[in-house]
Amino acid sequence: MIFSNNKSELEKNGFSILSNIYTDEEIDLITACIENAVQDGNSFMKTKNLFAIRQLLKSIPELNEILFNNKLSELILALSKSKIFLTKAIYFDKPSDSNWFVAYHQDLSISVNQKAELEGYTNWTFKKGQFGAQPPVQILKDTITVRIHLDKTVAENGALKVIPKSHLSGVVRSDSKEWNVDDEVICEVEKGGVMLMKPLTLHASSRTTNGKQRRVIHLEFNKHKLPEPLNWLEYCAIIN
Repeated sequence: MIFSNNKSELEKNGFSILSNIYTDEEIDLITACIENAVQDGNSFMKTKNLFAIRQLLKSIPELNEILFNNKLSELILALSKSKIFLTKAIYFDKPSDSNWFVAYHQDLSISVNQKAELEGYTNWTFKKGQFGAQPPVQILKDTITVRIHLDKTVAENGALKVIPKSHLSGVVRSDSKEWNVDDEVICEVEKGGVMLMKPLTLHASSRTTNGKQRRVIHLEFNKHKLPEPLNWLEYCAIIN
């Protein structure tokens, strides 16, 4: 099966890296769409150390056709036995002079359409006009993150550091003795490549030191329908 090794590696270690998912021409089209977008509203956030676009495919719908090329569609199809769909899309631009770093953490929040008192849904937030919550752990276990790299990413411009197999312990405290920073792996990814990750995999990133920017499109996929009255805020069916 195409991508079967990446699927096995993702399940075993909590991450996997692929090259050549996008051509240079496709990367140019993606970046042009982003650069030409009207940057207003709550979805756009710009500071000295970070430029981000939340709800990316709702904000710039013309990206859909470019992002879901044949290779990405085949990859998504190979990663799950169940039919999965998009639940979140974010664009991150870490500028070349960024001093922004992120300590080890897990991605524990999903974006939903409203707040509701439901068993298993905790740690509610409301930021930039959208609700977030920590769902039951099975939803997090079944989430697949796809990080599309628009630039070559190495340790010196903020490549993710991960703790292999940390996703197998469920939700853990960052200071837990269940993991050791000596086990960390730096996930360097070529331009046009993709990093797969489980959101329960402990991950971090360092400050930029080489004067190179790092632009990433972060996509999350899942198979679970949420209990009423909740819906995924950014639900989007995948057409293969």
